[in-house]
Amino acid sequence: MEKKEPFFDEIESEIYSSFDKPFNPGEENEKTALICESSPVKQVAVRTILERMGYYVREAATHRESIRHMQLHPYKLIVVNENFDAESKEDNGVLEYLRNLPMSVRRDIFVVMLSIEKNTLENMTAFAESVNLIINFDHLDDAQSIIERGIAENEAFYSAFKSAMKNAGYV
Repeated sequence: MEKKEPFFDEIESEIYSSFDKPFNPGEENEKTALICESSPVKQVAVRTILERMGYYVREAATHRESIRHMQLHPYKLIVVNENFDAESKEDNGVLEYLRNLPMSVRRDIFVVMLSIEKNTLENMTAFAESVNLIINFDHLDDAQSIIERGIAENEAFYSAFKSAMKNAGYV
């Protein structure tokens, strides 16, 4: 089976414009989130939840736009629909891009996958999908507490590792 070439090189070679930067430089250490959701209704629901949690939120209309935003800003949280801007789940450009990030970069991004089929808080499925957390659309009303719990567990899990990396001079 022939492996198709990723479109990432094409995106990376596009001309950079400072107007593309999604946030002001002072906000780089702030809580920033990117929403990759095509449905305007679900987009508003997710935005409302994330803003209530104190995030500066940016939305993207396509996977190319999402990837461009990620190249220009280190987001703390990314919420992506498993079918975002794709004909099938296997063609999700955002998830593919995140899977190919160096682990040192990826480890600092908390990725929530929104799903119509997969179960909320299904850890093994989340691991297999290379995301931190799965939320089924049926549980979108409880997303704030689910995300807060997931982030807290993730931070607790990696705190010793990140501390050791910092003490060793790698961070």
